[in-house]
Amino acid sequence: MKNLSIIISALLLLFSATVQSQERPGEQLPPETNELFKLGVAGYTFVKFDLDKTLETLQKADVHYLCIKDFHLPFTSTDKEIADFHAKLKAKNIKGYAVGPIYMKTEEEIDRAFDYAKRVGVKLIVGVPTYELLPYVDKKVKEYDFNYAIHLHGPDIELFPDAENVWKSVKDLDPRIGMCLDIGHDTRNGKDPVADLKKYHTRVFDIHIKDVTGDTKLGYSVEIGRGIIDIPAFVKMLRKVKYTGVCSLEHEKNMDNPFMGIAESIGYFRGVIAATK
Repeated sequence: MKNLSIIISALLLLFSATVQSQERPGEQLPPETNELFKLGVAGYTFVKFDLDKTLETLQKADVHYLCIKDFHLPFTSTDKEIADFHAKLKAKNIKGYAVGPIYMKTEEEIDRAFDYAKRVGVKLIVGVPTYELLPYVDKKVKEYDFNYAIHLHGPDIELFPDAENVWKSVKDLDPRIGMCLDIGHDTRNGKDPVADLKKYHTRVFDIHIKDVTGDTKLGYSVEIGRGIIDIPAFVKMLRKVKYTGVCSLEHEKNMDNPFMGIAESIGYFRGVIAATK
């Protein structure tokens, strides 16, 4: 019955948003407006699509935050290209709130990432350094006054498999170094993302929302609401810890044609928000 109420809430929200946007375009606020957290999309979701298609999809879904990937805004972009990029987002009422994930295997690549983020005009980097480079990340965070969110990878690679691993790696470093809590990868490494959000929320600077079919490496990505993650409990925990960042959908199923999955996932997540108030 709980899932049914969430689905009904999601459908009503989507229908209402569609009708209202047709009647009074640009005037409606997304359903999560009254929450401390915001809803966004991770740029990697659109790895096979250009920026125009990305922004069109976000606009149709009434999502206003995008984590910027370098395939949409290359590291070598000029100041004019960066300004044009932001102007294009602003025209769609979308904000690029962070850059990444960016993989960094050398000090030079860390320098490039911090310079890139500064030129783009954001103060959050979603990054993947090596463990050995963490002291240098600490130095750059102090220099730039940025937040640095290490992306989790679950059991797929050895680097930073879950929230506990990131916490242990950064707890003695500058408090501006934390994590991008990918709830799917955390789950696939046998962890509980609800419990991990509660434990480590002071170092959670970004969140990738998704759902998965299992709590091992064999688990794979599905639309939010179709997997094993307790999304209602996670939303309640977001409120409990007063998370103020972005929950960005990173949709990794059927990436050649992800659009129905994106709509379903965002609709379900918003249904959960409404049903758990």
